[in-house]
Amino acid sequence: MTVNANFSNVLAITLESRTKTLADNVSKNNALLYRLDKRGNRKTVSGGSKIVEELAYGESDYTWYSGYDTISFTNPEVFSAAEYAWKLLAAPVGISGEELLQNSGEERVIDLFEAKISNAETTLRNQMSAGIYSDGTGSSGKQLTGLKALVADDPTTGTVGGINRATSGNEFWRNQADVKATAADKLTTATIYGAMNTLYLKCSRGTDRPDLIVADDTLYSLYEGSLVAQQRFVNSELADAGFQNLKFKGSDVIYDGGMGGYCPEGHMYFLNTKYLKLRPHKDRDFRLIGDRNRVAINQDAVFAIIGWAGNLTMNNAELQGVLVDYVTPTSAS
Repeated sequence: MTVNANFSNVLAITLESRTKTLADNVSKNNALLYRLDKRGNRKTVSGGSKIVEELAYGESDYTWYSGYDTISFTNPEVFSAAEYAWKLLAAPVGISGEELLQNSGEERVIDLFEAKISNAETTLRNQMSAGIYSDGTGSSGKQLTGLKALVADDPTTGTVGGINRATSGNEFWRNQADVKATAADKLTTATIYGAMNTLYLKCSRGTDRPDLIVADDTLYSLYEGSLVAQQRFVNSELADAGFQNLKFKGSDVIYDGGMGGYCPEGHMYFLNTKYLKLRPHKDRDFRLIGDRNRVAINQDAVFAIIGWAGNLTMNNAELQGVLVDYVTPTSAS
């Protein structure tokens, strides 16, 4: 038994009081997660081998008719489902006996716990923010399935949610994409508005249209530079939450760049967040994992682990889009 085992309960209690608000703080750290939270699209899952999203991809039978014309009924397949794997994230917090001796006294011990927990929370927030833009292949395929997979630069390839986008008949599962492949097509303040407008219209269906546009620093700056003073409208709620933003045809335009920004270089995502969800497990939404009294067997230390399990899911691809600027290759050193 370790000499400091009695502190394991204090560590667990301290962690439990902090993790109650950690999920909310993670959402506030990322514009997309913030929007999903506000829309009520942060929906917990109770279990299952996969996270399932139902899809409506076809139309039912219909017949324009008169009199005794036959009304067609073929009962076509109009529903399917996308399946997303569970992705798990954890951050351990540990206190060694030596640290406890060096920080003796109840208040100093609690301060040390708080500092370590705060660092773990920051790590989890940053990893979730990075994961939102990933293609899900990081950490040997264990990373969150992010926008690089769901709203791909090349939507005609790859499998997303168990559906192969390259297969004929699965065109409904391809997002819109405008990729500037040559230096001659590189976006400028004179051309970015037109490119945004074209993609925006491709992502629109009646009143269903993008509500959030997320860009890296470069494309956000180009769009901002293309506006005259009278066009610089903002969403005050997002501004109050700390997200710098502009407006484009009613959609909020956010940049996720600068220090700690993860939006890929030269990318601007046109998102209809109605069809995107963050699906955490109800028992693993930034909560303590397992035994709250983890005392090391062969170390003078106590540990606790904050964990999250879930994934980012999508149930409509056609109404999502990405604008990708030409990026000048860097010279080899």
